[in-house]
Amino acid sequence: MSTSNVRLDDGSSVLDALATAVLDERGTVLRWSPAAARLLGHTAAAVCGHPVRDLVVGTPDLARAVPPADPRAPAAGRALLRHRDGGTVDVVFRVTTLEGTAELLVLAAPTAWVSEQEQAVSLLHALLSQVRIGMAIHDTDLNLVRTNATAEMFGGPPLPPGSRLREVLRAEDADTVETALRLVLESGAPQILRDQRIRSSEVPGREWDMSISAFRLENAHGTPTGIAVVFLDTTAELRARRDLNLLREAAARIDSSLDVERTAQELTKVVVPVLGDHAIVDLAEAVLSGEVPPKWPGGGNPHLRVVASATGWWPPRVRQGDVLPPLPDHPFLRRAQRGEVVILSRDEVCGALGDPELVASLVPEDLHSVMITSLTARGHTLGDVSVWRVGSSEPFTRQEADLLREIASRGALAVDNARRYTREHRAAMALQQRMLPPPTTDTPAAETAGIYRPAGGGAEIAGDWFDAIRLPSLRLALVVGDVAGHGLAATATMGRLRTAVHTLADLELEPDELLTRLGDLVQRLTAEAPGGPQDTVGATCLYAVYDPVTCRCVLASAGHPPPVVTRSDGTTRLVQLSPGPPLGVGGLPFENTSIDVEPGSLVTLYTKGLINRGNGVDSGLRNLMDTLTSRCRPSDPLPDTGRAILRGLGDQPTRDDTALLLARTRAVPMENTARWEFPADPAVVADAREAATRQLAAWGVDQLAFSTELVVSELVTNAVRHACGPVRLRLIRDDVLVCEVTDPSNTQPRLRRARTTDEGGRGLFLVAQLTTRWGCRYGQHGKTIWTEQPLPEPDGARGVAVAVADQAALG
Repeated sequence: MSTSNVRLDDGSSVLDALATAVLDERGTVLRWSPAAARLLGHTAAAVCGHPVRDLVVGTPDLARAVPPADPRAPAAGRALLRHRDGGTVDVVFRVTTLEGTAELLVLAAPTAWVSEQEQAVSLLHALLSQVRIGMAIHDTDLNLVRTNATAEMFGGPPLPPGSRLREVLRAEDADTVETALRLVLESGAPQILRDQRIRSSEVPGREWDMSISAFRLENAHGTPTGIAVVFLDTTAELRARRDLNLLREAAARIDSSLDVERTAQELTKVVVPVLGDHAIVDLAEAVLSGEVPPKWPGGGNPHLRVVASATGWWPPRVRQGDVLPPLPDHPFLRRAQRGEVVILSRDEVCGALGDPELVASLVPEDLHSVMITSLTARGHTLGDVSVWRVGSSEPFTRQEADLLREIASRGALAVDNARRYTREHRAAMALQQRMLPPPTTDTPAAETAGIYRPAGGGAEIAGDWFDAIRLPSLRLALVVGDVAGHGLAATATMGRLRTAVHTLADLELEPDELLTRLGDLVQRLTAEAPGGPQDTVGATCLYAVYDPVTCRCVLASAGHPPPVVTRSDGTTRLVQLSPGPPLGVGGLPFENTSIDVEPGSLVTLYTKGLINRGNGVDSGLRNLMDTLTSRCRPSDPLPDTGRAILRGLGDQPTRDDTALLLARTRAVPMENTARWEFPADPAVVADAREAATRQLAAWGVDQLAFSTELVVSELVTNAVRHACGPVRLRLIRDDVLVCEVTDPSNTQPRLRRARTTDEGGRGLFLVAQLTTRWGCRYGQHGKTIWTEQPLPEPDGARGVAVAVADQAALG
């Protein structure tokens, strides 16, 4: 049998496991203890009177140590003894002489049991000798029996034997630990209290973070005999972990926004409640507008505005947005301005402020300490952050001051990044707004309203634009475009394209031809770009021309979504067109689409950001049409209609910016137009003048008869001279008088100054002097020369016209 299978004792004392025997001078067993009988299975009757050598296997140390003894044999050692069942038992023994007799006392115990006891004693001594790991043994009443805790180990008073935890710890902390220890006594299950806060009842402000492990001590019967507690001071470790986590959280939270005030708000939330009960951030007023703050040495007016509080708590007479009053010059203030973290008690704060009114305004009654430091980044002092402790909380420590310095450094950099972004964003937004047209226009062709919304709820700008360009003959060009990318590069490209559209629109090109030339420009811009991803040039565009005389709209698309037309009765339809490729791609032509538009209809042009809102373009387009059907009324002002459309599509910030252009169409009444067709014969010039004069008289604007006769005479004469087909004359009256002469010739009219001896060449010069503007456009079957004259004042117009004509004739 093995030693591990021998059960030695059912008692509660370790001495009960010790087997003993008394030998005479010949080595005969005289007496045999019950423990020896349990160890080897032999009763005293069976062993007494027999040599002890009979129980020894071989000739080990025990056989040589008993009579007849070997003088060289040790008095202690190991031996194998025979068990009654035939097996052996490995024991450790000691032989000693009983004083006054010749008898010997033999003590023996199983080797494994002795080793176990020696290890237990060594372990206990090792634990009790530690200086960083605490060890305590409590009895069943939780009185301290033994501990290695000293005043030097944890910086507090020692706990003498027989004492209780509540004698050195705060009552609530002692109750928490003792409750856990009683649970261990009752259940036998070990308990581990991690990160347990322990505060001294004798040393104010002294506290520790402890990791406490407790397990029950039992005797051989399993009866609880006490509690063993191992405790480790984790204060420094937890503080380092807390500081690291706080810095990590600060990096994640403070850098999450490019809004100055939100960044300041996140900074206060980082330090509360870890470092204090309250925190406030004050920023220079210049920082809030994105500008560089001025230098602020010493006292005086700090030009600081209170912008953020972690808990919504403010000093007695200060609220969010308030400007701090002038502060007295003080060494504490200058130290904080230099970037030091200044820790002040209530008395020091009051002494530094000096003025009782300032104290009453800025210092709460329950304040006992405050930490203040400046927010400095890139050489600029942006403001300050203050952390407050009130009530019964502990004073600040230098370790906490170092942590605040690190957090304030990161916070200042984040605030400065937000400031710089604010400045650049405002500059970009200003540039964007300057490049966009007025939001509303009112022309004879239509009333328009445009809305631009940056991406990300205003955080990003890009190159979407809209335009309403007044064309000759009362026509109106409607434009929306979307430049690829974001930022200033896209905005600059948008400005160049919008300028190009205006220039091409003045040429009165058809929409397909205008987009073709605009695409050529984009290709040139792409070739000129440096070549980086941010310099990629691309755009889509929709160009439409609406004629209020014919109520027809001609449009073409360069990769752009089609417009939506809403009639006055509320029915909505999507214009079916054949879009060409985006601008700059090339390879495919653009195609014109003509549609009839009833007067009073709402034409909605938009960029992709309006309909691309997470559920796909098709879903966004359906939502747009539903919104137009349900929310748009002819009586509503167009700007209100535009805002209703945006609200109907949701307030969630989009990934792309949005341009929206609404045009409510109008029509020129038929009675305000007149047209004639004449053969290409010089004799018809007089007929054309007469027809125009009669029409002006019918309209009640015969004050323009003289100037219009001259304009019609010159334009019809040129058409008859250079054309081979019929000549058409049209007059349109609205806010201006439009005169158009159309002929099948493609000859370009030229304006030149005739010399004194020239017999001709003054015709177009005279036309230019008599009208506010004139021009020429080409169609598929010839050209049209047009002029515009303002409607006359009631008196004196004819005299002005005669004077102008005379001046032109004189050269």
